[in-house]
Amino acid sequence: MVPLSVLDLSPIVQGGSPSQSLRASRGLAQAAERLGYQRYWLAEHHNMTGIASAATAVALAFVGDGTSTIRLGAGGVMLPNHAPLIIAEQFGTLDAIYPGRIDLGVGRAPGTDQLTARALRRNLTGGVDQFPQDVIELMAFLKDPQPGQAIRAVPGSGSNVPVWVLGSSLFGAQLAAALGLPFAFASHFAPQMMDEAAAIYRRQFEPSEYRARPHLMLGLNVVAAETDDEARFLFSSLQQAFINLHRGQPGPLPPPREDPDGLFAGTVGPGSPLSKAVVGGPETVRAGLQQFVERHRPDEIIVTAQIFDQEKRIRSLELVAQARDALALAA
Repeated sequence: MVPLSVLDLSPIVQGGSPSQSLRASRGLAQAAERLGYQRYWLAEHHNMTGIASAATAVALAFVGDGTSTIRLGAGGVMLPNHAPLIIAEQFGTLDAIYPGRIDLGVGRAPGTDQLTARALRRNLTGGVDQFPQDVIELMAFLKDPQPGQAIRAVPGSGSNVPVWVLGSSLFGAQLAAALGLPFAFASHFAPQMMDEAAAIYRRQFEPSEYRARPHLMLGLNVVAAETDDEARFLFSSLQQAFINLHRGQPGPLPPPREDPDGLFAGTVGPGSPLSKAVVGGPETVRAGLQQFVERHRPDEIIVTAQIFDQEKRIRSLELVAQARDALALAA
């Protein structure tokens, strides 16, 4: 069985607060560490009333204080929003506090709507078109300093924090391959181009000082519970959230509810954002993970689950870990 990691958006639930969400995220990371997940990542989003991880590096510092071994990272930092030097300093600082445990995934989307994106822009010319140059600049700040280098990230210079390229299209696959970097595809919400992006990344990969071989991580929504019915019920929170987002009405994560009229079915049909989701009891989840691995051959899977109840969210991680271990034993 391939390694499993955890992606968290630190969801703010209806009736909850950012403070509660960030503490719940730390609890989730502690559970992931206990259960043997490889890494725990938080995602950067802005002006989203249902997501508490906008200040990603700050949130990771809080999570790091409650964990000791699991790798921590951004999944990701939306680099067009920031000067590369600032991100090198932030994640260099995290590496100084938690040495050898920090990852830095970067993406070229703003992680928000266009109005907020304009408010976030660091200058009038920065944007997604400059993303490849920004990634190269960022990596240079994290490498060992060169003789005569005028500007250094302090902390950060010489930390060699691993940089990942994130993407939901073919562009990220091509860039990660050209730079010889690990690549994480956002198949948990944009699965349509997953197989093509994976093929391009593997075919075009150029060995580099960072990696000799490609390393592909795929995102996957996995909601596990004691029974299939309970898991489908818990999954309805994410389905409602996607419907609200599509309607231009994003908000806090709603509580799960029954769907007698079948309104949520459109979120999981062929070609829909959640079509790859694995939802069910222990046996269903085990079979779903096995099928996903056999079909898509990732080097790693990063699972995510927007579950309203914190105890149910941790229980889902436990059941997924059990499925992972069962598949490993059967291999």
